[in-house]
Amino acid sequence: MKVKDIVNKEIVNLTNCEQEPIHIPGSIQPHGFLIGLKAGSFIIDYCSANTTQFLGLSHTQLLGQEFGAVFGNESKELFIDYIAQDRMLSSLLLKIQLMERDFLCTVHQSGSIFILEGEPVNTSSQKANEVYDHTSQFLSYMHTTHSLQDLCSLVARGTREITGYDRVMIYRFDTNYNGEVYAESCREDLEPFLGLHYPHTDIPPQARDLYLKNLLRIITDIDYTPVPIYTIDDDEQDKNLDLSLSILRSTSPIHVQYLHNMGVGATLTISLIYKQRLWGLIACHHYSPKNISPEIRLAAQLQGHFITSQIDVRQANEEYEISRKVNAAFDKLDMFELTGDPQSFQNLTAQPELLRLCNATGVSIYYNGEVYSQGTTPSVKEIRFLADFFNQSYANSSFHTNKLVDLIPDHRKLCENTAGAIYHSLGIESQNCIIWFRPETKTEVNWAGDPSKSIILDKKGLSPRNSFKLWKEIVDCTCKPWLQPELDTAAAYANGLQRQINLIKITEEEQKYRKLSEMLKEANAELENMNWISSHDLQEPLRKMQLISSHLLTEEDLPSNIQHSLTRLNFSAEKMRTLLQDILKYTRLKYSEDSFEKVRLTDLVKEVADDLSQDDNKPTEITVSDLPEIFGVPFFLKQLFSNLIANSIKYGKAEEKNFIHITAQAEALAYPTEQDELYHLILVKDNGIGFEQKYAESIFNIFTRLHLASQYNGSGVGLALCKKIVKNHKGHITASSTPGEGTEIRIYFPVIST
Repeated sequence: MKVKDIVNKEIVNLTNCEQEPIHIPGSIQPHGFLIGLKAGSFIIDYCSANTTQFLGLSHTQLLGQEFGAVFGNESKELFIDYIAQDRMLSSLLLKIQLMERDFLCTVHQSGSIFILEGEPVNTSSQKANEVYDHTSQFLSYMHTTHSLQDLCSLVARGTREITGYDRVMIYRFDTNYNGEVYAESCREDLEPFLGLHYPHTDIPPQARDLYLKNLLRIITDIDYTPVPIYTIDDDEQDKNLDLSLSILRSTSPIHVQYLHNMGVGATLTISLIYKQRLWGLIACHHYSPKNISPEIRLAAQLQGHFITSQIDVRQANEEYEISRKVNAAFDKLDMFELTGDPQSFQNLTAQPELLRLCNATGVSIYYNGEVYSQGTTPSVKEIRFLADFFNQSYANSSFHTNKLVDLIPDHRKLCENTAGAIYHSLGIESQNCIIWFRPETKTEVNWAGDPSKSIILDKKGLSPRNSFKLWKEIVDCTCKPWLQPELDTAAAYANGLQRQINLIKITEEEQKYRKLSEMLKEANAELENMNWISSHDLQEPLRKMQLISSHLLTEEDLPSNIQHSLTRLNFSAEKMRTLLQDILKYTRLKYSEDSFEKVRLTDLVKEVADDLSQDDNKPTEITVSDLPEIFGVPFFLKQLFSNLIANSIKYGKAEEKNFIHITAQAEALAYPTEQDELYHLILVKDNGIGFEQKYAESIFNIFTRLHLASQYNGSGVGLALCKKIVKNHKGHITASSTPGEGTEIRIYFPVIST
């Protein structure tokens, strides 16, 4: 049987440390041993090189063997029962005897492998009651402290008492994973780290990911020699073992160097997880090698659970006070008398509660190009610039920042006076918005070493920083962060304000349309007066012109040129009278209030046809088939068919007999562009001169003529009048034609609902 080690032999340095596969180092720390068993068969497939020290059997003797065959069936049954009861990674460790020695083991599964990590039982471990006393004391902290920081300080002190480490820190991350020593307990002779900040580069992303998976991490001796893990060489490509959840996992050499530079000899790290994010760490440092029993580790880990369980409660209490104050300010605000005039916006902005609802120092409302402000705000020009910038970047939405300079670095002077802002858009199609402001708050941040020098270059090449001396940084162009209750209240107010502005716009639109309606009424009244003039005052002079010209034409011995002129004058006067009468009919249609009734269309069309078929100049055969009953105004329907039939007669062929057929579609049908209503289809077809189909729509426009007036008399209003009559009957009219072959008019009348 061939065996091989799985040690990760990639060269790790600071140029590639962010890609370092720290979850598969292929080695462990030497204070315990590791065995990897295949699930199902319990064949030992992985084994650390130090099993001889703990079990008296080398890795070559163990690999490939079945667990029970080596350690006995009783130990195997105990192991299987532990797994079956789902105790892996729980606070209940597996206490098992292997080769007549007692071990405390952690067990977890990595893929298809059960990983057992054993450490000898420490006979000098603290008694269970001592651990319980410390643990119960932690519970009392929850009742004797009020702030989260006070609680963390007591937990740091208690954790140091139970574990014996030289220094215990509660380490808190910001949004960028820069860390701050939030609470600390240390030996009196040590320099305190409380309040120091550490750059995010100190803990690379893959390390943070492992802290989320494995909540406890221990290094008993920084100067340890890694113990390789061996496996059976079965030609499996890239055979490896994921040790993400391992307690003995070997540490990155970069991290070891970092701890060396700090002068640390041993560490214990406990993850603090809040809302599925790494909130912080309990970091325990010792300045010489140190190991603690698994029971003590679990007791310390429990303190991490205490803190994380209290983060929400303590932060909620702190935010509650903020929320209570801003809600009180919100309740006092009055914005429901807002109108569109500038004074109402000025009165609204002047309310002091408008600042208090999000603890701002200034606020501005930008509405229809005007700026209304209160408190400490940028200049009007700068507010217009910010409104334009936010509208382009965050149109129709909201935004907040406590470091405006990051967004507009070219306007640093503005950001020194106004470091933070909350922006809410107040309109979809405008730049209207409300902006709250906060000024710059200069702060001094104490770093454990210059964060810009987290990597140093020396004669050995790149290495972690070795200076942790106090380094002060002045943070400017930054305001106090906006808290969630402040953001929520600002959003609620902005939503209410936007509703009020929408109501103002609706009211303004209503007023505008009301004025337009009044103007239209006045215009219609003037048109009615003009119609009266057309129907009465203008027709009377035309009638007299016709009368005089007709009388003069009866005189004898008139020169031929005078007779010709008088004839043209008489014709023109008659043409003008016809045009005025047609215009009057067209405009009267709009204001007709005649009641609709059931109309027997067959009788009505036959009556019209009989009146028009007597034209001796163009004898025309008119046939009318059975037509349906429709709902309409008889007077206008007569005018409709009178115009259509007269048009067919007028545009009939002079050299042959003309006919007009008026028929109806047998069954009701839907109009081509509509599917939810049925129509009767009436067809008026002739064999006249026709027209080109491209004019099929334009012939229904008023004053449209396709032929010269000298060829065919008419005003160009007739078909427009027909279209209007059909439209007033909620119907449709179309035309199709071919030059020299005739025209077909299609009229759609709605079916009468029963």
